[in-house]
Amino acid sequence: MPDVLVAGAGPTGLLTAFELERAGAEVLVLERDAGPATQSKALGLQPRSVEVLADRGLLAAIEPHVRAKLPAGHFSGVPIDYRDLPTRFPYQLGVEQAHVAAAIEARLRTPVLRGAAVTAVVQDDEGVTVTAGGREHRAGWLVAADGGHSAVRTLLGAAFPGRPARVSLVVADVTLAAKPAGLAEDWQLPSSGSGYLLPLSDGRYRTIVFGEEQQRLGRDAPVTAGEVQRALTAAHGPEIRVGDVLWASRFGDASRQLERYRHGRVLFAGDAAHIHLPVGGQGLNLGLQDAVNLGWKLAATVRGTAPDGLLDSYHDERHPVAARVLVSTRAQAVLGVPDPDAAAVRAVVTELLAVPEARRAVAAELSGLGVTYPGIAGRATDVPASADGRAVLVGAAVPAGWAGRVEGREGAAPRLVRPDGYVAWDGGPGLDQALRRWVGAPA
Repeated sequence: MPDVLVAGAGPTGLLTAFELERAGAEVLVLERDAGPATQSKALGLQPRSVEVLADRGLLAAIEPHVRAKLPAGHFSGVPIDYRDLPTRFPYQLGVEQAHVAAAIEARLRTPVLRGAAVTAVVQDDEGVTVTAGGREHRAGWLVAADGGHSAVRTLLGAAFPGRPARVSLVVADVTLAAKPAGLAEDWQLPSSGSGYLLPLSDGRYRTIVFGEEQQRLGRDAPVTAGEVQRALTAAHGPEIRVGDVLWASRFGDASRQLERYRHGRVLFAGDAAHIHLPVGGQGLNLGLQDAVNLGWKLAATVRGTAPDGLLDSYHDERHPVAARVLVSTRAQAVLGVPDPDAAAVRAVVTELLAVPEARRAVAAELSGLGVTYPGIAGRATDVPASADGRAVLVGAAVPAGWAGRVEGREGAAPRLVRPDGYVAWDGGPGLDQALRRWVGAPA
């Protein structure tokens, strides 16, 4: 019997499973689809996510698929320079989400169980029983990373307050039968307008379109080639011709967040815990950071070494971060509305973001590098993660009782680095307290 079941084989679920396995837990990932996703979906890894993937040895498998290293992010299309951020990776990587997921999945010990849609969840004091793909699976814990339409969230009746979508957009991967002269063939920051085209591999292009037709059509209406053609003609002129629509989906600017990320022995991560307008790759990156915060805490709980409150600190730390992202994406949605008043606000915001201090503050937020937690001294930029998911004590002897549960390393600056890369102690008094808070009582 596995220690943990993970529902959903997107990047969030897969990285959660990787973190759990790295720390010694047995994991089974349940995925409703029959095969790995091939759609492009999210297209950007922000600097903090790149740090995390590099520290875990996952970046090398992703790099061959990277289409661009963009030195700037964007706030509703307004460029936000990353080049002076305090990181080894002062850029975002332009890469399709499918390649990120594949790189993580390839490192799992236990293969993903596919064709296993979750249809029932029953939990008790000892564990969780999940019916998926017509079979029952039992584990001590369940992580729900099964997306914005989470079956687990629905089955548990978990409150998901917020507001519904007010606008409708279409995202599509297409081929072009004819291209207008001057169509960009390199990756650039998206504009805020409808119909921008981003070149993918194998002759594919990503486009997002929104206009009067998208607002008229229902959320369940199929996306047709004619609909995409009309939108691209409006944006690029009559010379552009759509070949095939390889994948298309309607989405909106709904903004919702779970009240609690833990429901007994079920924990939620990624889009199952929060949804928002998918702008600037914030959803993918937010989910990856959920995974690295949750994985080591749940693994310690499985091992029986977790101090009181450690697992609940996942909600305490990550819920406010996602709440802030929801505020940011809602603001960006307003700036993108094709309305004269919104355009006036956009002009003012663009001027404000040219002020260095304002630009740096927004860059820190968008990149993920500005995220920290109460009582934490920031992140360690020069301390690679432990191979087996332990905390790392730099520049100080590991005290008796914690040997084997903390990895000791030499270094000039004393620090206790949590498995997710955040500094829980940075020298001086308080090491014993930090160890007890984040690692547990001495043996």
